[in-house]
Amino acid sequence: MPVIYTDLRDKVVLLSGVGQAPQDYDKEIWGNGAATARILAQNGARIFGCDLDLPSAELTKERVEQCVENADITVVQADVTKRKEVQSVVEKCLTKYGRIDILVCNVGKSAPGGPAEMSDEAWQSQLDVNLTSAFLCTGQVLPFMEKQSSGSIILLSSIAGKGFAGRSHIGYSTTKAALVNMAQAIGGRYAGQNIRCNAVVPGLIHTPLVARLAYEYNNGDYEGLVTKRGNSVPMGRMGTAFDVANAIAFLASNEAAGYITGTQLTVDGGLTAVVGSSQAG
Repeated sequence: MPVIYTDLRDKVVLLSGVGQAPQDYDKEIWGNGAATARILAQNGARIFGCDLDLPSAELTKERVEQCVENADITVVQADVTKRKEVQSVVEKCLTKYGRIDILVCNVGKSAPGGPAEMSDEAWQSQLDVNLTSAFLCTGQVLPFMEKQSSGSIILLSSIAGKGFAGRSHIGYSTTKAALVNMAQAIGGRYAGQNIRCNAVVPGLIHTPLVARLAYEYNNGDYEGLVTKRGNSVPMGRMGTAFDVANAIAFLASNEAAGYITGTQLTVDGGLTAVVGSSQAG
């Protein structure tokens, strides 16, 4: 059972990236967005989730409803890199619930390459998905949080934003680092209005995405990659999406984190504390 924060009951959560990558191997593995929906629903929050892939979002809804009795979860399709679609999602959430108490910006995209190798298109795509999406979502939600004089925003970063991780992913690293600064800037700007903004910085997390990484970097050896990544972490294992989701729930709760804003919470089993991010691959 997760830690239950009583103040999250009936809070309205707008969650982008509520779906997850295809589950090609372990059908029990959860992605960060899906796990976040489940943990917050277990806390009694009302979830309004969006994803570019509607079937994936609907799968999350089904799984959450199976795990959480009387879960209140709605999912819609949206491309959160498009201003009009973000506006539409916010309007739909407000129409259904009348408020937005918590915003979780969870979408992300990575492509290999450094400045010399990466195409303009690949760079721009990662900028749009990882950073512009958070800019648009926060920009649309903050005015309503101001009217409420309350709100909590959580941006999903990555330890890849802390430095070179053994392979060059310049677009991903740059945008994930920027999200930490965005959280700091928003947190400082809106602190006096009782609106908090923080970043969660995951390390090596065992999500369905690991199967894709196995094909890209480990000759399709899924189990071998799981072992390799786990062995590189001081705690001896990869984290789960629920480690990330519980960090999000903590930061979402005013009861638990009401005096925390403009900062980052790293969830990496001690990886960056011991080796920086040099073994993050």
